This record gives sequence, C-alpha cells and structure tokens, in this order.
Amino acid sequence: MLRDDDTPARQVQKLDRINAVLIDRIDRLEESRGSAWSMFQAAVALEQEVLARTRDLERAMTDLSQRNRELAVARASAEEANRSKTRFLRAASHDLLQPLSAARLFLSALTDTPMDDHQTELTNRLGSAFESVEQLMHAVLDISRLDSQRIEFNRQPVPLGDLFRRLAAEFAPLAEAKDLRLGFRPTDLVVESDPVFLRRIAQNLVSNAIKYTNKGGVIVGARRRGGMCWLTIHDTGIGIPAVDRNRIFDEFQRLTHDQATPGMGLGLSIVRRACAKLGHPISFSSEAMRGTTFRVGLPLIDAREAKPDKPTDAAILALRGRVALVVENDPDMRRGYEMILRDRLGMVPRIAGGTAEALATMGDEPPDVILADYHLENGDTGVAAIEALRAASDRPVTAVMVTAHRDAIIARTCSAMGVHLLEKPVHPHELAEMLGRLLA
Repeated sequence: MLRDDDTPARQVQKLDRINAVLIDRIDRLEESRGSAWSMFQAAVALEQEVLARTRDLERAMTDLSQRNRELAVARASAEEANRSKTRFLRAASHDLLQPLSAARLFLSALTDTPMDDHQTELTNRLGSAFESVEQLMHAVLDISRLDSQRIEFNRQPVPLGDLFRRLAAEFAPLAEAKDLRLGFRPTDLVVESDPVFLRRIAQNLVSNAIKYTNKGGVIVGARRRGGMCWLTIHDTGIGIPAVDRNRIFDEFQRLTHDQATPGMGLGLSIVRRACAKLGHPISFSSEAMRGTTFRVGLPLIDAREAKPDKPTDAAILALRGRVALVVENDPDMRRGYEMILRDRLGMVPRIAGGTAEALATMGDEPPDVILADYHLENGDTGVAAIEALRAASDRPVTAVMVTAHRDAIIARTCSAMGVHLLEKPVHPHELAEMLGRLLA
C-alpha cells in the first residue's frame, strides 16, 4: 500500500514492484492453467488409450478362451480316440489271438505225427510264420498298452532262474537254426517286477541278440551289484555302430535291411518303454563286429518270497491220467486243447463251452485242474466258471486262466483267487510246463 508520506518517486517505485509481482503471478497462473490443460488433455488421451487396449485385451481373451475351448474339444477327441483305439486293440487281441492259438495247438499236434522230410519242412516254415505273426501282434499290443497313461503293473517276486529256463526252451530252436550257442547262467536271484513285461523285455533283448549274431553265441546272466540285480544279455554279433546308438530305441529302427533278418524294428522300442514305466534302468555297450551287451537293472528281493517254479520230467509224466476240465467257447480251441492234453500229455480232457455246461460236465467228480478262457459267451467269464466249479467241488481245484488281455486287474483278480495266468497264444510246451508244475 502507498502511504501519504511517500514521495512520488518512491510511490512510483512501489507501484512498479507491485506491478511486477502481479505480472509474475499472472504469468504463473497462465503457466499453471496451461500445464493443467495439458495434463487434462494427456489424461483424456491416456484414458482413450487404456480403453482401446482394454478392448484389444478383451478380444484377445475372448479369442484365447475360444481357442482353449477348441483345444479342450480337440484334446477330448484325441483322448477318446486313444481310448477307442485301446478298446479296439483289447477286443481285437482276443479275436485275433484266438484262431492263432488254435492254429498253434493244431500245428503242435501235427508235429507229433509221423511226417516225411517235405512235410517236416512245411511245418517248420508254418511255425516260423506263426512266430513272426505272434511277435508283431505282441509288439503292437505292448506298445499300445505302454503308451496308455492308465497302465497298471502287477509287481511281484520273479525268480530269474525260472525265467531263464522258459527263455531257453523258447529260443533254443532259433539259435540252433543259426548254429549259435545260447547259454543261460544258473542263478537263484529273485527280483521284483511285472512278470509279463519283464519276460517281454528279456524276450526282445534275447531275440535281437540272436537276430544280429551270425557266429558265436549269446549268453544271458544275472549279476548282483550295488544292491541291485543286473540282467545282462551279451552277444558276439555285428555290434551297434556309434552313429546308430541314439536311434536304436526308436520305432521301426533296424541295424540292417537284410530281408533274411526278420522283424519290424519294434523290439527295443518296447524294451525302452517298459523299462521306463517300471523304473528299470537300461544301458548297453557295443563294439562294431565284436558284439553288444545290454544291461537291465532290477530291484533285488529275498529269494524266500518267491515260490519254486521248476517243473521236472517226472512232473510232466505225472500228468498222465489226470483229468483237465477245459472251459472254452471257441470250437477250434476246444479241439486243439483236446488233442494236446490227450495225445501229447496223456491227460483226460473234459470239454465245456461255458459255466453251466462245465458244472454239468464235472458232475460229482471234480477235475484235477480247470483250464478256463477268460472271455466266454454272453457275459460269462472264466472267473465265474472257476468260482462256480470250485464252489461245487469238495476240495480246492487247481485252476489256470487263459487270456489275451495283459490287464493288471485280471492279474490281481487271479492272484486273489489263487489262479495261474497263461497268455495267448497258448504254446503247448508252456502249457505242459505249467500243468506239470501245478499238478506235481
């Protein structure tokens, strides 16, 4: 404010200062208003950008949701297709292995009859053809089952000595045909595994060893090391070149394309899958033209947990005159069983097509053994037949279930019932071995 005693000059100076302050404040207000306007405009632009991005995100989320739904539908369709494939293979396995089993039994019965050299050659070639078909079918079914996420294993004690004896009987003719030595080192070690798949692992490894060995031989043994048992298969074959060692466990891989070497290249793929599912480590070492050694690690268990599984010649001879009640709905299989049981083993076969007929056939005299197919007619099963026959008997009756389905549920059911399992296709020597052991 101006006072009255101020001189005009001083008053002018004060007015100038006041004007300067006012001008400065006005300038600041102008700047502030401009800044606020800019901020307002920026906020509006940002809001518009956020709205645009939100719309883009909503569209992306909608697209993603749609794609997720499509993916879920596609996944469900793929899973259903896989289940359908598994169901088809399970059903087809029975229908395909049934006539193959019957043919095997008839062929075996034929070999027991007198034949000239030409007929012998024909039966040998038929046997080889059946063996190839069986191997291929087993490979397809094993791969299908091992690829299933719902696979269950029937882990139990497995005496390796018994496994070796069965493998020796199975592969001796193949080794002899190539003039190879096939040896199995005696062992009393017992391991824990699924007996069906462990046998399949060993079968594929021994088969491959013989297949790719042209001179020398194959040695199979078991060695205790580091708290584990290592199943070893050593051959003096062509070996595995270094460039092929990363692919030998893939499907349809063969070391040679020689037509004289049979197989589709699925054996080691099955071995890898089975070992991975069972938790059995597998390794190999090889030297070109010097041979290969495969090793499979198996958990050791107390040998006292396993039952002896060695049939004797006396046990086989003891089958003569024993009564076998066969429950089988397929006419060819019934006839094949009848011929093998009666003509080769000297047993007395009684044949029935289902549970009701089996009860009528048995009458008041229980058989020494029941041999039942798992799948019968009109929902009837071998389980029902065995239960009914045992209930009608005055003593426990030994029973064998024959099935084409490698199903853990069937295996557990049979184990709980004290019923022994036999896989299709039925090999006469395996049937004789099992019956000889059970009825000894």
